[in-house]
Amino acid sequence: MARPVTVTVSHDLGLEEARQRFRDGAGKLQEPLAGGMMLKFTETWETDDRLTFTAKGLGQTITGEIDIFPQHVRITATLPGILASLAETIAGRVESQGKLLLEKK
Repeated sequence: MARPVTVTVSHDLGLEEARQRFRDGAGKLQEPLAGGMMLKFTETWETDDRLTFTAKGLGQTITGEIDIFPQHVRITATLPGILASLAETIAGRVESQGKLLLEKK
């Protein structure tokens, strides 16, 4: 059974900087979301502040979105049955990678 997972990562970069970091580095979230599976990702920026994505492979599909706000980023993914049992682990990895993307430099 599919399971939604939501991760929220706070930041103090401002909207423009957070947006740019996710435009440049959204691909870095692919490995943690895939849970070790080889999936093909497609990404679409629906608006300046919303990226939607789909990952397909091995008969499985992950869908989700990344919403960028002035003080946080929300990453939501719906994991298929095979990955749903790893939801907490995947959420932790996505959160860690999201924090790295938004780290002050």
